[in-house]
Amino acid sequence: MYRTNIGRRKYLFDLVVIGGLGHLGLPLGLAFAHKGLKVCLCDLDSKKAGLLKKGKMPFIEYGTEKILRNVLKKKNLKISLEMNSVSKAKYVIIAIGTPVDEYLNPRINNFIKIISRIKKYLHKDQAIIVCSTVYPGTCKQILKVLGEDEEWSIAYCPERTVQGYAIKELSELPNIVAGMTDKALEEACDLFSVISRKIIKTSIEEAELIKLFSNAWRYIKFAVTNQFYMIAENLGVDYKRVRKFMVEEYGRAITLPSAGFAAGPCLLKDTMQLAAFNNNNFFLGHAAMMINEGLPNFIVEKLRRKYDLSKIRVGILGMTFKADIDDIRESLSYKLGKILKFYGAKVLYSDEFVKDSTFIPKEKLIENSDVVIIAVLHSVYKRLRIPNKIEVINLWDHNFKTETE
Repeated sequence: MYRTNIGRRKYLFDLVVIGGLGHLGLPLGLAFAHKGLKVCLCDLDSKKAGLLKKGKMPFIEYGTEKILRNVLKKKNLKISLEMNSVSKAKYVIIAIGTPVDEYLNPRINNFIKIISRIKKYLHKDQAIIVCSTVYPGTCKQILKVLGEDEEWSIAYCPERTVQGYAIKELSELPNIVAGMTDKALEEACDLFSVISRKIIKTSIEEAELIKLFSNAWRYIKFAVTNQFYMIAENLGVDYKRVRKFMVEEYGRAITLPSAGFAAGPCLLKDTMQLAAFNNNNFFLGHAAMMINEGLPNFIVEKLRRKYDLSKIRVGILGMTFKADIDDIRESLSYKLGKILKFYGAKVLYSDEFVKDSTFIPKEKLIENSDVVIIAVLHSVYKRLRIPNKIEVINLWDHNFKTETE
């Protein structure tokens, strides 16, 4: 055994992460292993497991490659495809998401089914910590599945990091910690104090809303700036200049983000979870969804007023859901491409981080396009020079140089 007595049992690991090879579970597990804890990452993805065992990250998460090799060398990290690994750690961290269905309602049953599957491997002296974003009341549902008449230790610690920079932010941001009992709260605080600079203790209900409110707030902010962008465009005014002058040395407006696609697996989903929880009485959230999800349509309509789309070639630069990562989940670039194709345009795709045989290099895309849309502002795109004969649609706060400049 690696560890001595923890609670009433001897455990092989300090903690096991269910969903440990995902964008939430993997950085979290690496952070704990880097601090010297014995960590088991439990998942069903054999392809990712194979990469990790070779010391290779399956996706971009800056600052993790060196940590991964180090913890593997020290034997602080194990990757398991067996669900019974859940029984071998004092702390059980659940890092699986709550997807939404085709009607944008949360599929909480999927989450609860996984709890039911692992129930036979759990012990009452273990600490169960949910780190995923969950529908309000999910922790109480977990307790019902495990048995309300028994003394289960259940805590909720919602992740707060942005994708690509989780390792850095886990040590910098305060961590929200809530427990269904005082014992659960203290156990979760003991664990997260290993990697967190500050612990903020809340109730379960507060923690669940903190996470959903945070993502909904960000999503609404993006909707505000995207609506401003569309209004300015309809007036023939450069929104980038408007925003620049609006925020310059004016603190009341400084938090206004630049316009751009607001996508990814969390912002829309969590906004809709909040709406579903409040009986669809979240008009601001629904309005934000209509604006942000409607931005690709706005761009296409703008082009349709100027061109016969069936006679032009449109290049889309950037297919991920945010800059400088390789995650395409819920990316609006694909929606943009589908709408353009519906109206007959020939669409070319390029991305610096996504491996897709149908994509072409950015230089070739620019060379063969009549219109170029900067859908995601990867850092490398900021150095591009685009011929002035090509129309560039660029929502972001960066002006591209033409070949004549």
